[in-house]
Amino acid sequence: MRGRKVGSTIFMASGPRLSYLSGPIMSDSQKFPVAAHALAYLAHKQATGAERAISSAELAASMPTNPVVVRRVTAMLARAGLIDTRAGAGGGAWLKVDPAAISLDAVLKAVGGCTHLGVAPPGAKGCPVGEMIPEAVSAAIAAADTAASERLARITVADLLKAPAEKL
Repeated sequence: MRGRKVGSTIFMASGPRLSYLSGPIMSDSQKFPVAAHALAYLAHKQATGAERAISSAELAASMPTNPVVVRRVTAMLARAGLIDTRAGAGGGAWLKVDPAAISLDAVLKAVGGCTHLGVAPPGAKGCPVGEMIPEAVSAAIAAADTAASERLARITVADLLKAPAEKL
């Protein structure tokens, strides 16, 4: 077993770890999980003011990912008014909003993510399937997007810390 101490927290691993990202480049699909994790970690550490700020290095170690990735996501969360941040030595992030009042749909919107499944390609003219399917697929995608947004709106950051995953 190897451990890594960041701040007052020790992170342990017993083998190769999967990380959200392997480097500082972040795909759009990773912004939401990183943001949700960061907010849950801040809530867990009761980081509710500048005096309890959590560094990007500590947040990154808890995922694990690169601190640059964490700083990019926390900047988005700060612009959305969910957290505050302070740069430099002794800097970090802390919650501005009670975790019970932060829905996962709000987190998704804060990081510019979306629950869209894509866009149906245009159909081939003259093909009975090609002319009909794009509209039908678009309607199915819109329904799925709406359902996902509605469900995420009912789950809060606080819920992530108290409920087993299968109960969400």
